[in-house]
Amino acid sequence: ARRIPFLPVGNWTNLIVRGGGYRGVLISLTGLHGLEIRDSGEGEVRVEAEAGVALSELVTLSMHEGLTGIEFCAGIPGSVGGAVRMNAGACGSEIKDVVITVRLLADPAEGIRTVTRDSLIFGYRNLDLPAETIIIGAAFRLKRGEQEKIAGRIREILSLRKEKHPLEFRNAGSIFKNPREIPAGRLIESAGLKGLRIGDAEVSAKHGNFIVNRGQASAAEVLSLIDLVQKRVFEATGHSLETEVRIIGE
Repeated sequence: ARRIPFLPVGNWTNLIVRGGGYRGVLISLTGLHGLEIRDSGEGEVRVEAEAGVALSELVTLSMHEGLTGIEFCAGIPGSVGGAVRMNAGACGSEIKDVVITVRLLADPAEGIRTVTRDSLIFGYRNLDLPAETIIIGAAFRLKRGEQEKIAGRIREILSLRKEKHPLEFRNAGSIFKNPREIPAGRLIESAGLKGLRIGDAEVSAKHGNFIVNRGQASAAEVLSLIDLVQKRVFEATGHSLETEVRIIGE
């Protein structure tokens, strides 16, 4: 029998689909929205979230319950599954710092497996898993804290994001991974590329590591702009920018 390719998707963030579409089956995980809190004792709490739970919902729950550890996810779009897959992070913290276990479906014959943090290989904005492995959910270790302090930190992070990120325009999030030495946005700015435009796709004037849609930008325009930015940054700085956004399709 012919094998049909498939790909799990969450909230469609950090994802660009080429104009020719994806030849295969896209599996939406948004129906997986279970969320449960279990007290582990000694001030620690285990929060179990299915892949389709929005990060915003997880952050809001932690705030209402007075749980600390996940504040850095405030304002990050997307779902728990995508955040684990991309090892999402901000403010010096990453998902790998709080995850305990991940539930996976790698082989339908084997069924759903629960794997521990220690057996997973997390990298910068990456979890080393085959593309077709489906993340069903994850458990996180959080701690009891002061609700007011937690809420204040979340407000602070959201305010910072609003100030620095072009949230007023449609965008696919951070386009490039940050090189170790210097943030991608700074490299793009130093190369004089803010405001660079192809069609309706534009390098944000507010933050160089965002490409915004100024109207009806096509995937082809966005991808052409990504290529041009990579070329110009390398010419100006010698740094090779690697995409953080996931690109699929044909």
